[in-house]
Amino acid sequence: MTFYDVKQEYNKFNFEKYIKNISDKMIENSIQKEVLDDMDFLNVLSAKASPHIEKIAQKAHEISVKHFGKCILLYAPLYVSNFCVNNCVYCGFSTTNKIKREVLSFKEIEENCKIISSYGLRHILLVTGESNIKTSVSYLKKCVEILRDYFEGIDVEIYPLNESGYKTLAYSGVDGLTIYQETYDENLYKFLHTKGRKSDYRYRLETCERAGSENYKNLSVGVLLGLNDFISDIFFTGIHARYLQTKFKSAEIGVSFPRLRPAAGAYQSKILISNKNLVQAICAIRLFMNRININISTRESKELRSNLIPLGITKMSAASSTEVGGYAKKNTQSEGQFKVKDTNTVDKVKEMIYKKGYQPIMKDWIKL
Repeated sequence: MTFYDVKQEYNKFNFEKYIKNISDKMIENSIQKEVLDDMDFLNVLSAKASPHIEKIAQKAHEISVKHFGKCILLYAPLYVSNFCVNNCVYCGFSTTNKIKREVLSFKEIEENCKIISSYGLRHILLVTGESNIKTSVSYLKKCVEILRDYFEGIDVEIYPLNESGYKTLAYSGVDGLTIYQETYDENLYKFLHTKGRKSDYRYRLETCERAGSENYKNLSVGVLLGLNDFISDIFFTGIHARYLQTKFKSAEIGVSFPRLRPAAGAYQSKILISNKNLVQAICAIRLFMNRININISTRESKELRSNLIPLGITKMSAASSTEVGGYAKKNTQSEGQFKVKDTNTVDKVKEMIYKKGYQPIMKDWIKL
């Protein structure tokens, strides 16, 4: 059984009816529990829980400090290509968008690595568009070998691979995988992803399981907030994360909360995800899964990121560029995947973290 089969079981559940009958007492009881079940999670995610957000946030803070202390791991994404075979209607890299396409040479990758590592960062996220021709596994393997000389922790956010591909990258030095399902609504997913390998909902949904079977240390999931109903997608993000934590006990499981940002293609969503929604999503996940990593990226403003720190954040990107090779000046001609909102330097991000009473962490472990 895979997570796809698990999710199918929830198709029998009447979410609308259950949410309609949630009471304040049910929400209060869920907040007080040490271990939340599925329905407790849904209770604190519901719109009816909005008046209880202060209590939920306080509990999330207490749980986070208990399990993680006051530490925030910093990292940066490095985009090495924006070639893509998919048509995802909301994405700047979509194959239908007329943007400048690039693949970095290995020399250019090294130039960017030198710049990023000069910031003091020791964790990197290798990002590509989804093209197995322009960025083959052999190309990615060489990228990782270069990154290994500059960084202690290497995660990838690339097109889904089979087990053999993940094994190859693990042997090269990759520690973790980040993969966004974008939305857990299978029908909406098919509407949003009309062309390319990404249109296979199930294959993408089971990606973390293939990486987990190759002993990846970090497995991170999430949705793109603004594509679908907030409660439904965050609920299944949590259920997915719990499934992975149960199945891969030696892996650290993470969740990210990216909201739609302006990008090439000018996709307009009719769904508004407010700051309050984002806060509720983060806190509900923390109550549901006490020991999960929670990441917030530079898609959000520096003010909001600062305010989110005490609510359960354990990872943050800093000084990010979503352009291919964007850290080296000569490579800033391509359009980024999305518009970065927090443009602070690494030193400014560290200063922000210190002011909140937390410790920025540049290196999480040392490889032997």
